[in-house]
Amino acid sequence: MSDKQHLYLVDGSAYIFRAYHRLPPLTNPQGTPVGAVYGYTTMLWKLAEDLHKADGPTHLAVILDKGSHSFRNDLYDQYKANRPEPPEDLIPQFPLIREATRAFSLPCIEEEGLEADDLIASYAREATRRGWDVTIVSSDKDLMQLVGKCGEPHDGVEGGCIDMLDTMKNQRIDIPEVIEKFGVPPELVGDVLALMGDSVDNVPGIFGIGPKTASKLIQEHGSLTAALDAAPAMKPSKLRERLIEGRAMAELSRVLVQLKEDCPLPMTLDEFKLNTVPKEPLAEFLAAHGFTSLLRRLDAGGGSPERATNLNPAKQGTPSAPAAPQGSRQPLPEWPAIDRSAYECVQTSERLRHWIERAFAARAVAIDTETSSIDAMRAELAGISLALGPNDACYIPLGHGGSDMFAERPLQVDRDEALALLKPLLESDAVLKIGQNIKYDINILARNGIALAPIDDTMIISFALDAGRSLDGIGGGHGMDELSQRHLGHATLTFKDICGTGKKQIPFGEVPVERATEYAAEDADVTWRLHKHLKPRLAIEGGTRIYERVERPLIPVVAAMERNGIKVDRARLARLSEEFAGEIARIEQEIWDCCGEQFTVGSPQQLGKILFEKMGYKGGRKGKSGQYSTDQAILEGLAAQGAEVAQKVLDWRQVAKLKSTYTDALQTAINPATGRVHTSYSLVGAQTGRLSSTDPNLQNIPIRTAIGRQIREAFVPEEGMVLLAADYSQIELRLAAHMADVPALKEAFRAGEDIHARTAREMYGEVTRDTRAQAKTINFAILYGISRWGLGGRLGIEADEAQAVIDRYFDRFPGIRNYIHATLETVRERGYSETLFGRKTWFPRINSRNQAERQGSERAAINAPIQGTSADIIKRAMARMLPALSSAGLGHVKMLLQVHDELVFELPQADVPAASAVIERVMADAALPAVELDVPLGIEIGHGHSWDAAH
Repeated sequence: MSDKQHLYLVDGSAYIFRAYHRLPPLTNPQGTPVGAVYGYTTMLWKLAEDLHKADGPTHLAVILDKGSHSFRNDLYDQYKANRPEPPEDLIPQFPLIREATRAFSLPCIEEEGLEADDLIASYAREATRRGWDVTIVSSDKDLMQLVGKCGEPHDGVEGGCIDMLDTMKNQRIDIPEVIEKFGVPPELVGDVLALMGDSVDNVPGIFGIGPKTASKLIQEHGSLTAALDAAPAMKPSKLRERLIEGRAMAELSRVLVQLKEDCPLPMTLDEFKLNTVPKEPLAEFLAAHGFTSLLRRLDAGGGSPERATNLNPAKQGTPSAPAAPQGSRQPLPEWPAIDRSAYECVQTSERLRHWIERAFAARAVAIDTETSSIDAMRAELAGISLALGPNDACYIPLGHGGSDMFAERPLQVDRDEALALLKPLLESDAVLKIGQNIKYDINILARNGIALAPIDDTMIISFALDAGRSLDGIGGGHGMDELSQRHLGHATLTFKDICGTGKKQIPFGEVPVERATEYAAEDADVTWRLHKHLKPRLAIEGGTRIYERVERPLIPVVAAMERNGIKVDRARLARLSEEFAGEIARIEQEIWDCCGEQFTVGSPQQLGKILFEKMGYKGGRKGKSGQYSTDQAILEGLAAQGAEVAQKVLDWRQVAKLKSTYTDALQTAINPATGRVHTSYSLVGAQTGRLSSTDPNLQNIPIRTAIGRQIREAFVPEEGMVLLAADYSQIELRLAAHMADVPALKEAFRAGEDIHARTAREMYGEVTRDTRAQAKTINFAILYGISRWGLGGRLGIEADEAQAVIDRYFDRFPGIRNYIHATLETVRERGYSETLFGRKTWFPRINSRNQAERQGSERAAINAPIQGTSADIIKRAMARMLPALSSAGLGHVKMLLQVHDELVFELPQADVPAASAVIERVMADAALPAVELDVPLGIEIGHGHSWDAAH
């Protein structure tokens, strides 16, 4: 660490309002609002963590505004006059925020009559004069006037300099960033601000002069005074008049935005010295306000905001019993802190038999496999870990020692012998096997001749309890690292900690067994603890039904589908890649012809300049990088205005994406051992419960386009077999009719009517091609909570006309409107939506004061019960499908894919009639007996010698 002092000055007032608008309302045990306090505390905690990791400040202070009146109000009585009063529930949080700062044992500076910016400026300049570097933690544009200022060298000490840190963007702000934002260096930022004014602080500036014009004037003339002096000599124009008439206001504004750098300093700089955070005041503050997860992190030492580690009980051997997370009433038992030194490396068959006997006696064992790859269909088994209790875990290395035949191999049980010993345990119905993402372990072990069962999965349990919910700022994911941090207060070893990254990364089998034991056994230990903590919550919080009836039965089914894979015609894909390459070249030439020059179509920067500078199309907007946006929405807007080149670029992008994502990638995805493509399904990838697929993603192949159909033609059965596709027909509309209780729609579905035609008749009084197309758009859009602007964009009409369409729809189908209102009211009250089968989806931003966050949550909340129920139904069908086929003597029929509302099977041609009957029955009755729907579930079935032909 350098001996040079480095002062960080935190603009606490900005933190307060960011925290307030970022989190939903929260109250402490006394009923006082603390949402902003909690957000402020977590932000301050994160800052301390990040700065510690970056070897950051030697001195730090938080600067706050004391009141609303300053010397600027005496100069201009309208200064900040337009600022609204703080929200009613924020006012009582101000003193608590000061308490929070002091609980961290950090200086909290505020002075009557001075703004925080002036105190920051004064402290910053004093520090630079002493040779200290200064970082201002803020994104306030006024403070950017200070960036790059340095103290004069004296007494042989080099002067310090000032920069800024925007923690929301994790961006350092130095002179280049200020120039990028304002077009001028920091010393001229005040001149730009004086011309453009500031509506937030009610700095008047000159009416009609915005940021771009202000920046241009200062760039051209070099200063505010020079720009104002030059105005009389300018050509007659509005700008000239405004500069002449507004001179007094501009000069006043320049004084208002000037930072005061000579304020009396309430505390000395030396008093800002950072020391270890004492535990007691912080723990007392966190406990008093119910911030249990932060208290747990403090107790555990993981993620502590300290600059020392003396509070980590894992290093002291003290017990750790953190409280349960918010939203859970299930406290953790008095478990000892995780101690990696307690784990055993099992290297003999005698010790392995000992662990197997204990696992049989325990009737439950946590298990994890370590492998050479994340691809379960190609990975080689390196070892297996087991856990029977806290710190009671072991690792069984099976493939360590490296790939070099001359490499020294550690003592380990013979792989085949170990698997033979483990097989009875791992297949025993008398012992529950607990895993984290156990689907992966099922596939690894299945490839080694072991059928792992029965099972529980902590990742899926977490998803059933907390889908969409972010707890205590740690996040809402369901991976082991996050769950361990969130629920146990423990930071696990990561793969990169063990194997490294980049070119220096080594296979897990080359990790020394002692280190591998720490990592692998910890995973099993953490999984055991998570299971003990999370499983009881299912009964307490109403998650048992969805986990036991939908999610857990599905795990081995999806694992089998992944192992089955699907055959693709490599030659067909290669031909398609060639065809797509030709099509890409053809469209590219047409684009060049339209633009009159050649350029890289795939470069947004070059395309933006062509469209908006050379060709002069309207609607171009530059992002923070300084280049024009050319995203899909922009191009679609230009195409709608008749820009032929925009549509051609969209076509080019679609073909290029299909080539790279599918026809090229699918060829490399073919497993050489099976000759098939094995996608990986995520059971927690979509908040509403839908499955998602990766490596490769088969969910996004276009269904209705000719190009998409060409790609589906490359998915084929094995010789002598056919593919069968079974698809739920309009399942979400059917569920909406039932859940919203819409008689007209229920009647139409029972009668087998065309639902979009029925809607067209209800809406427009007639059914034509156009009215049916509009009705189809409306049916789906309204179920997704679309706004009038969104619907107007889809229908090509004005927002007011779209609102009239929405109103008419609700008049015809009032049940839909009632469903939407009831759903939103329930979610706002409870924080989550629920499917017909009890799946909860949490929406922590549903009451956010941020309009975009709130409206986004509302749209998702409207659709979640319907889409989630649809996901539940197809999952129930999948779990029942193979037993039903086996009972009908069709156990050889393989289920290969699940894509949205569709299942794809491979079977002999002769079995199509019998299998179709079973598949249709299982899918149609999937909701029963738990839910009896008022409408039938329509199933469409087809078959053929390709996936496309099966439709």
